[in-house]
Amino acid sequence: MKKVAIMTSGGDSPGMNAAVRAAVRTALHKGIEPWGIFKGYDGCIDNNMELMSHLSVSNIIHRGGTILKTCRSDRFRKIEGVQRAAKNLEDRNIDALVAIGGDGTMRGLVDLQKYWSGKVIALPGTIDNDLYGTDATIGYDTAVNTAMTAIDQIRDTANAHDCQFIVEVMGRYSGHIALMAALAGGAEEVLIPEINSDVTKLYSKMETLSAKEKYSYIVVIAEGDEAGSAFDLASDLKKRFGVSYKVTVLGHIQRGGSPSVSDRILASKLGNYAIETLQKGSNGVMIGEVKGDFVHTPIEQAFKVKKQAPLLLYDLVEVLS
Repeated sequence: MKKVAIMTSGGDSPGMNAAVRAAVRTALHKGIEPWGIFKGYDGCIDNNMELMSHLSVSNIIHRGGTILKTCRSDRFRKIEGVQRAAKNLEDRNIDALVAIGGDGTMRGLVDLQKYWSGKVIALPGTIDNDLYGTDATIGYDTAVNTAMTAIDQIRDTANAHDCQFIVEVMGRYSGHIALMAALAGGAEEVLIPEINSDVTKLYSKMETLSAKEKYSYIVVIAEGDEAGSAFDLASDLKKRFGVSYKVTVLGHIQRGGSPSVSDRILASKLGNYAIETLQKGSNGVMIGEVKGDFVHTPIEQAFKVKKQAPLLLYDLVEVLS
């Protein structure tokens, strides 16, 4: 292997830069040319690639976002876009591609392999932690800590005014962030896509807490919960029970910011191992870490197999609230 391309794709997540840094410097250490692809799959289509050096990735391990930029490419969803990307990689004599991203990135790699003979390795980079084959995805730990800090700050106001808050966190199809942030933040209730939400039960619980002279409380809801958005839930509670909830949507602040220690270390290990495993002939797999060991999962399996949220934590939130 003489040339390896590295790209970040889809939603950004804290730690992507650490993974890029590790992959670039490991490649250079092994005498392999590392090429950075800018703007994800759009960069493949537009031939927006650049030879990376040791200094290209200097002082980035602590930065959120991604120096390679990222996007969700509509053009790559069409066969013409995939074929154009494959041709550009072929013309540049790229031997392998390391792609860091979530399920959309994984799906793109499966399509790319139909038209390009180079090797592909995926690294799980998404705050949702919804990819099968790894205990944690790059960016997940930072996102949970960001959400927890916000909940801590919201609780100060809730206690000062004896009021109720609904805090919406990311997780369109996964309750991982909501569960962890709710437990760590001492929330009184959590609503996640994996469990059917009962608004009447939620109201009854809040009434029970009020009877115990607890007048401030926090409900954490994942954006993909069947109850709808935090605003939808607040409106429903107001309409059906006449109670008012203040709403805070954390949104994209969960994606940004300096990555945590855990995310920097995970990303560095996976970026390094991606190059090492390519040299050994691996292809078409996502590299994850399970119980401290590297695990190879077929890319298609990584996004098709449903990763179960830790539902025991849901019960624990109930008990401790």
